[in-house]
Amino acid sequence: MRTLVVSDLHLGARTDVDVLRRPAGLEALLGALEGVDRLVVLGDLLELRHGPLRDALAAARPVLGAVGAALPAGAEVVLVPGNHDHRLVAPWLDWRERAGHVPLGLEERPGAHASAATRALEKMLAPARLDVAYPGVWLADGVYAHHGHYLDVHVTIPSFERLGAGLIGRTLGMPGRAVRTPDDHELVLAPMYALLDAIAARALDDRGGERANASSRAWLLLTADGRRPWRARALAGAFPFAVAALERAGFGSLSPDLSGPELRRATLAAMRAVVARLGVDARHVIFGHTHRAGPLEGDDAWDWTLPHGRRLHNAGSWVYESMYLDRGWGSPYWPGGAVILDDGGEPRHVRLLDGVDAALLAPPQRSVRTTSRSGSAGSGSGSPT
Repeated sequence: MRTLVVSDLHLGARTDVDVLRRPAGLEALLGALEGVDRLVVLGDLLELRHGPLRDALAAARPVLGAVGAALPAGAEVVLVPGNHDHRLVAPWLDWRERAGHVPLGLEERPGAHASAATRALEKMLAPARLDVAYPGVWLADGVYAHHGHYLDVHVTIPSFERLGAGLIGRTLGMPGRAVRTPDDHELVLAPMYALLDAIAARALDDRGGERANASSRAWLLLTADGRRPWRARALAGAFPFAVAALERAGFGSLSPDLSGPELRRATLAAMRAVVARLGVDARHVIFGHTHRAGPLEGDDAWDWTLPHGRRLHNAGSWVYESMYLDRGWGSPYWPGGAVILDDGGEPRHVRLLDGVDAALLAPPQRSVRTTSRSGSAGSGSGSPT
């Protein structure tokens, strides 16, 4: 059996960053489906924080229809919801509570009828079969996959979701160090997801995407090199003191270092914490969420190593976020990442859009970066690495 794992498609993004709505992006994915027995979409299939669910489903319909038609006969699509499409599985999670609480395991199979939205996705993907797994899925003996959103509870980077989880945990008397089981993680994350979903459901204009990208804009403001407005300089100067105040207030361990190398190290350390807290006994753990593919050539192997020689793998994303792509298709954030898993083989990372011109992937009427690996890849670029 051949399995292709992709993550973070964000179909329906109002910022038009989802590259599968561009012919070059979709053709690359469809070409990779030849001979695939199982396609695993590892979270954030839909972008449900930019607007109503119906809009994201409408944008996804032609893409998913093409995917379902391209898959070989009898192929299966396994969807593992993440944070931006948590709404797909939320009704099933609520039903579990009403039916009498049964602890979440590492893999539950609500199936395609997890919600009305997943039933709609099932129809779009026909004739391919759809299954839904949550919070993760075992792909083979010793190979586990999870979107990776649970790492937001443990990461030291003060992102919006990290602070939201810290606030909820503080309110409930459950600090990050006490969050261990899947249910614990859902307890401190799901209320925030529900709030963001409710806001997005009422976002009837394009400002929903702008609000959802507030964390990225803040990162740019705090890390930009060169001349900045005085307000930006003042904010950057005050940031370490604000982080220290949050730590004293009980939000857990936080770091004011927002450099690219620290973002990589911190998120991988947080994912290692998730694996340890959940007790995932796997040789390989595949995740997404951070949009940073890896391990790639030149990465520090230790960052991606779990105890006893086990490995982390990140499938990357299918979004074109120009703020992170200063190195063109040499960037670890370049879209088109995937992981291939064959029976008895090791997971291997592939980059299906390497070499594709940025103009064919970038959002319409937006400036694009060079596609050369020799672009502005210097240490002062300021983008995550």
